[in-house]
Amino acid sequence: MSTRHNPGDDETPAATGRAFDAVLCDLDNVIRFYDTAPLAALERAAGLPEGTTTDIGYAPEIDLPLLLGRITPDAWAESVAAGLTERVGAERAHELGRALADAPFTADEEVVSLLRRARTRVPLVLVTNATLQLNADLALLGLTDLADAVVSSAVEQVAKPDPAIYRIAAERAGVPMERCLFVDDRQENIDAAAALGMTTALYREPADLRRALGPYAEEAVVTP
Repeated sequence: MSTRHNPGDDETPAATGRAFDAVLCDLDNVIRFYDTAPLAALERAAGLPEGTTTDIGYAPEIDLPLLLGRITPDAWAESVAAGLTERVGAERAHELGRALADAPFTADEEVVSLLRRARTRVPLVLVTNATLQLNADLALLGLTDLADAVVSSAVEQVAKPDPAIYRIAAERAGVPMERCLFVDDRQENIDAAAALGMTTALYREPADLRRALGPYAEEAVVTP
């Protein structure tokens, strides 16, 4: 028996009347969430406001080379440390940079369940600004089989909200962009998708995804 979507299984969009034929979904802050509590504790011990390290690490000039696959996560951690050294000293700065790079993460099981249900009906593509270790991260999460394809900024060397990465994702899904549902937690990424004609859903909590998926969020029908 099968609960898995296969291309060509469904009727045409005109016949079904559905709003989309593929789901393109972000990873971080939708599916994957980081535990920054250990980092925050280190910042407090160093006399820094919480969030100082992430503010440096996610500044475009430091973060973008990582997300485009031009530097390794280790090199990124060193860049973060360099930005903190004058404030806390080299040793503590290095500790903070490593804590950010090594922050533990988990997957939201409710979101994963919703996406697995949707994938039984339409293709699912992950579209993420990620590092070159994404495949290893997905393996740690047990999610290597979650999607039909994964579009990573580090591999494609283009990052959201650049329109090119959306075009790549729609092509991997095998449907026109205007027949895609795009889910993301960042408004600028949502706006870029909408400008390309995609249906969009700004993610804040699982209910947002459930509402966007509509009937595709329901339990799959098992066929013999």
